[in-house]
Amino acid sequence: MAEKHKPAPMVDEVSDFEILEVAVRELAIEKGLFTAEDHQRWTEYMETLSPIPAARLVAKAWLDPEYKKLAVEDGIKASLAVGIDWVNSMPTHFGTPSDYCNLRVMEDTPTLKHVVVCTLCSCYPRPILGQSPEWYRTPNYRRRIVRWPRQVLSEFGLQLPADVEIRVVDSNQKTRYIVLPVRPEGTEGWTEDQLTEIVTRDCLIGVAAPRPGKTQNDKRPVHPAVHPVQHGH
Repeated sequence: MAEKHKPAPMVDEVSDFEILEVAVRELAIEKGLFTAEDHQRWTEYMETLSPIPAARLVAKAWLDPEYKKLAVEDGIKASLAVGIDWVNSMPTHFGTPSDYCNLRVMEDTPTLKHVVVCTLCSCYPRPILGQSPEWYRTPNYRRRIVRWPRQVLSEFGLQLPADVEIRVVDSNQKTRYIVLPVRPEGTEGWTEDQLTEIVTRDCLIGVAAPRPGKTQNDKRPVHPAVHPVQHGH
């Protein structure tokens, strides 16, 4: 069994895209594309979302081979079984590209591990996975996971054997991903609810592996950068 390592902290940097989001949002409100109240209502709705639907999708796939096949072939259709309608369930009837995207479910195997990133900014399947963690949005994670995935996963406490291939999938405006991890040993005979509890958000991003008794994400403090990116005003 691989040695367990304590997760290391990430480093915080304010990205150009975060500054751009504020500017574009204020311009859109000024141009009348939507109101500040619309944005507030949307923000409040998004804060109610969680990773539970995605976790339940994984649990269902572990228990039902036919559903697993559907999830891998058509993530959008499989989402309906866990209560996610990507087009018709939005309370404001408008949203971002993440709400109308092509959801892909990436199946791990004993010799293949997927991990998700958005190298461009912070694309993330929020309707089914909730809000992205702070570390996911840092330039530190986005740059390093594609270059040194095995090292970065070890910093999350996930030690993989040398014969396991690591495949990094890059989210974008049109396509978002969740990971379908390998079902852990010791869960034989478990119910769907029991399995859902051990599929954490980090498992669904791919930086952790589910295991019995593990129902929470490791806390990962984000430290200020020593030399942060400077932006002009």
